[in-house]
Amino acid sequence: MTAPKRPVGDGPEPTIGPTKMRDLAAIAAFATVASWILVRYNYGDLPPLPLLAGLVFYVLAVIEVVVAFVVRARVADRDVGRAHGQLHPLLAARVVALAKASALLGAIGTGVWAGVLAYLWRHTELAAARSDTPAAVIGLIGGVLLVAAALWLEYCCRAPDDPTDEAAGGHPDAV
Repeated sequence: MTAPKRPVGDGPEPTIGPTKMRDLAAIAAFATVASWILVRYNYGDLPPLPLLAGLVFYVLAVIEVVVAFVVRARVADRDVGRAHGQLHPLLAARVVALAKASALLGAIGTGVWAGVLAYLWRHTELAAARSDTPAAVIGLIGGVLLVAAALWLEYCCRAPDDPTDEAAGGHPDAV
């Protein structure tokens, strides 16, 4: 016997909540362990790490901080809508999706660079490990900065509380 199906229109609508730090930490921890294992068994076959390998995280973080300032100003001024010059709601939703994806990418990057760094710090007697360490540190910091920028961008996209009648320009006693 199969379970009865729920009617389509019943129940609460699914929503997307804010990104949880514990989820990002779990992703970073998994990526750390996975990359440490991969580096442990394949370090001799890897080319030297370029010093600016983690630079892309910094670029993405800066872009997201700039977008966050723009979105935050528009939301604070209640300049969100479909009129010309306003922040379109669909664009705001896309910015939230970008922030969520960037937070995941930053968590994965942080974990990967942390795993590489964990391996390198245990093998400081190797000249290659000493020369690869600065690149891993730059990548790790970039991943953390990307996570922070993405979470702030997501925070800036929050809808403000519903305005009161006076704040909306109406009279409290108007019907």
